[in-house]
Amino acid sequence: KKQYDFVEKLSGGELKRLYLCTVLIQNPNFLILDEPTNDLDIVTLNVLESFLLDYPGCLLVVSHDRYFMDKIVDHLFVFRGEGAIEDFPGNYSDFRTYEDSAEPAKEELKPVGDNAKKNWKQNNVKAGLTFNEQKEYQKLEKEVKDLEREKEAIEKQFSDGLIADKDIAQKAADLEKVLKSLEEKTERWFELEMKMEE
Repeated sequence: KKQYDFVEKLSGGELKRLYLCTVLIQNPNFLILDEPTNDLDIVTLNVLESFLLDYPGCLLVVSHDRYFMDKIVDHLFVFRGEGAIEDFPGNYSDFRTYEDSAEPAKEELKPVGDNAKKNWKQNNVKAGLTFNEQKEYQKLEKEVKDLEREKEAIEKQFSDGLIADKDIAQKAADLEKVLKSLEEKTERWFELEMKMEE
């Protein structure tokens, strides 16, 4: 009864840390982690990353955290739809670079006069995105990169011990805000990416 009361009083992040500890302490040889970076504080994230980098077993990770995936994974399972799954050797940034270089160069049409809107629509209808969605997609790519840089900068300040004791709580709150925004924008970016590939 006492142990149950203790678990009931834990927050979502604390419960996740406790569960991770109970799993990792058993020294498993195969780990499946679904969104492992959600609800974790910076210290736990750093410990988890360090553990996974040295983990000798097989690790399968599902995550929207591109920065985390770039640090941890060396193979991707790329779901192409309709049951097609590709094994890509490399991390997410490698995959994006490969995809961008594999696509044939697209000719940019410069419509003139009244046909501008019609030509744009004919050109982009295959992409599956509306004009506003394309603008949002491009904006999200930049915002996600900026947020990832901001996240890295704050994490580096924590790991290098450059934050004064009185500023730790504020910096942790800033990081939490960045992580939440990064998750939301990355999720929306994936939605648009999937729609574009349809």
